[in-house]
Amino acid sequence: MTAQIECADLVRIFSAEGVEVQALQGLTLRVDRGELTAVVGASGSGKSTLLSILSGLDVPTAGSANVAGHDLLAMDTRERTAYRRHSVGFVWQQTSRNLLPYLTAGENLAMALAVARSPRRQRSARVGELLDLLEVGAVRDRRPAQMSGGQQQRVAIAVALANAPEVLFADEPTGELDEASSQLVFDALRDVNERLGVTVLIVTHDQRVSHQVRRTVQIRDGRLSTEVLRTTRLDAQGVEQHHAEEYAVLDRVGRLQLPEEYLKALSLKDLVRLELEPDHVKVHPTADEEAPS
Repeated sequence: MTAQIECADLVRIFSAEGVEVQALQGLTLRVDRGELTAVVGASGSGKSTLLSILSGLDVPTAGSANVAGHDLLAMDTRERTAYRRHSVGFVWQQTSRNLLPYLTAGENLAMALAVARSPRRQRSARVGELLDLLEVGAVRDRRPAQMSGGQQQRVAIAVALANAPEVLFADEPTGELDEASSQLVFDALRDVNERLGVTVLIVTHDQRVSHQVRRTVQIRDGRLSTEVLRTTRLDAQGVEQHHAEEYAVLDRVGRLQLPEEYLKALSLKDLVRLELEPDHVKVHPTADEEAPS
């Protein structure tokens, strides 16, 4: 598979009044073309910083990042603006940030098409196509205040698709919605991924969303810590069985972050005892009397 998003050893340091905060600490991530991937993590883990870098809104302190063939660290201001206008789409969590409140859904979309330099004669038809694709054609002549939150977010996805992006980024797209609306918005993102082949990266804390994608990656302390891969198989009776396998990410010097629930379940802390087997490694908690003084 071809990598559509590839970053290695990303570091992002923020400085304020002499204090440095390292939001990303050598993060490495690859997303293949056509994947639908969820990025999860606690507040402050670095997931939103990662999304800002990949979408061209921020620049890393060190490392490398490539999206849809663009080297994000090599671009100047003009190239970065062109990248955001023509190569990627973005959906914010806050519905108010995605749409201009004084324009209708159709007018918001028409403006996005104009920015993307879509041929003028084709814009009206394209507006209808995108709104119908997101199943919000009925709100074409409504302003955002006249729509539900779920309708606003689906119109926002249509706007994000106006430039026919190769990659679509969504930052907590269901964060302000109820369960039913959240499901409609996620279904819309999945439909866009499947029907248009657009690579979709969703940052979310919503477990209902992250459990419905094939791949979920977790960021902890500015690094990729674990991945969950989900598959669907048929059993001997032809019934679908859903499987999820969790992997810990091993970095180049052999460090890995065990899931927090594993640490709590076995009271793993400070030192752990390792045992090498022919095809795996065992990790044991260390009793106080075993620990070296």
